[in-house]
Amino acid sequence: MKFKILALVSLCVFFLACSDGGKKIDGFGDDSLGLRKTSLQDENSVQLRDFQYTQTPAGESEIIERSYENAPPLIPHNTEGMLDITQDNNMCLSCHSADVAQSVGATPVPKSHMYDLRNHKIIKDGITQARYNCTQCHVPQSDLKPLVKNSFTPIFRSDREKTRSNLLDVINEGVK
Repeated sequence: MKFKILALVSLCVFFLACSDGGKKIDGFGDDSLGLRKTSLQDENSVQLRDFQYTQTPAGESEIIERSYENAPPLIPHNTEGMLDITQDNNMCLSCHSADVAQSVGATPVPKSHMYDLRNHKIIKDGITQARYNCTQCHVPQSDLKPLVKNSFTPIFRSDREKTRSNLLDVINEGVK
C-alpha cells in the first residue's frame, strides 16, 4: 500500500514539475503543436478545411485500393440516406451481405465479419455483433489532400489483397 501511495505522489510531483501552466517551453507553445496550429485548450478555434465527400452513387463507384493489406477499405460511394447504422438497421448489408453482393456487383463482407473472434464460432445469419457498425472502421472518401507528405508504400501478398480481405486466414500468423 505504501508503494502505491509513493508511486502516486511521485507521479503528481513529476507532472507538476513538467507543467508549464500554458507557457512556452523552449519556444513551443500549445498553439504550435500538432497539425492544426491552434490552441490545444480551445476546441472552438479548430477550423476544418473545406472538403467534399464523393457524390458517386452506390453501384457506380470504383473500388479504392486498400492502404495496406487487410486495411479497412474506404467507402467509394455516397452514403447519404444510409446512416445512422444500428444493429437492427444496417443499409450496408442490403448490398454487401455475402448472399447479395455478387448479384449487385458489390464487394462482399469478408469472412472475418461473420466470425465471432471472442467465442470462436462462425455466424451463419448476418454478421457478428462486434462488426455491425460499419463506419467505425470504414469511412467515405473525400477530396482532401494529406496534410503531411507520405512515402509509405504498401506491400500486398497478391493483387487480390488490394481489394479483398484475407484477415481471418492470416490472423494467427506468427502466433505460437
